[in-house]
Amino acid sequence: MNAITYKEIFPLIRDGNLWLGVGPAGRDMLFDVPEAYRRELVATKKEGSAYRVVDGVVKGRLGNAAWFTNLDHARRREKLVLWREYRPEDYPKYDNYDAINVNRTTHIPCDYPGAMGVPISFLDKHNPEQFEIIGIDRPLIAAETGRQSRFRINGREIYARIVIRHRGLRP
Repeated sequence: MNAITYKEIFPLIRDGNLWLGVGPAGRDMLFDVPEAYRRELVATKKEGSAYRVVDGVVKGRLGNAAWFTNLDHARRREKLVLWREYRPEDYPKYDNYDAINVNRTTHIPCDYPGAMGVPISFLDKHNPEQFEIIGIDRPLIAAETGRQSRFRINGREIYARIVIRHRGLRP
């Protein structure tokens, strides 16, 4: 998932040339592995960490992985159902960028017309007809201040954020 933040990858995502494929983003991917490697996993690794047993079969595990693609799929056009209304006390503004912070994709307010910083996991639910991707924290801050930094709230740097805006809602 962190590849989303790479300087070579994010512009492709922002410009609509790359997106997450259909898959278990943020969840484990399990793979068949050769018998010799199965034995090595069981002998030297921890179950749940490097492998899982599914129906008695040892499967290799790749956690927190995502597929990237430029092939369109139906899930990419599913509208994210929003139900929270914007209340300033629920959504702090960044110290160093004019946007509100949204800690969970499910907490995106349905009625906020401005820029919002959302977790990178938002891309699993991104519908380009519903949301415009404005940018990602470090390059946006660098453009304004001349130095790389993450967004800050009350002086504390927070984890990477993608900045989005509702299509159709304007400040």
